[in-house]
Amino acid sequence: MGGHNRPNSSKFPLIINHQTTILEDRIAIQRREIQTLLRDNQHLATNHLALKQDLSFIQDEIRRLKAAAANVKAERDDQVREVYERSLKLDSEVRSIDALRGELAQVRADVEKLSVHRQELATDLRVISSDVAKAKMEKEQIIEVKNEIKIMQMEIQSGRAAIEYEKKLYASNLEHGQKMEQNMVAIAREIENLHVELANAGKRASTEGPGYAGSYNNPELLHGGNGVP
Repeated sequence: MGGHNRPNSSKFPLIINHQTTILEDRIAIQRREIQTLLRDNQHLATNHLALKQDLSFIQDEIRRLKAAAANVKAERDDQVREVYERSLKLDSEVRSIDALRGELAQVRADVEKLSVHRQELATDLRVISSDVAKAKMEKEQIIEVKNEIKIMQMEIQSGRAAIEYEKKLYASNLEHGQKMEQNMVAIAREIENLHVELANAGKRASTEGPGYAGSYNNPELLHGGNGVP
């Protein structure tokens, strides 16, 4: 039995060499695998470091993006608020525009009424202008008539003054004529008296003689003692 299980002494070195070769191959394979694992680990470590750096960069970028997103959100909220306020303002302006449209329609209606009234006023104005022109002509005619009346009044006054002057002159001449007539009558009477006295004196001279000549030359005796002016 034991002889059966003992290895063959002639084959033992071959087995050992074969096993050694296998072990060496395995060791070489393991070394290569270990080197590969080392290279992989180094590569993984490099990748891990790069990933950590990338992660840190990404985290920084995420924080920056969050901050930017917050800013964008705030700006967007402001824009939304501004748009909303603008929409409210536009809505108010639209309502105001609607109200203004109503007012504009009313204003247009009023303008049409005013246009009709303006045409009526223009017609009235033409009539008034015609009346004013007529009134001006009549006024000018009245002024001319007044001037003519003034001229006639002046002529009448001049005529009255001339008539008054002629009346006064006639009265004066009449009075003067009457006085002259009275004087002429008195003178005629005196002349007649003189003629009578002369005749009487001639008669007495012829009867009384030359002594009467002295009394004839006396004016007082000649006129009976009364001098005639």
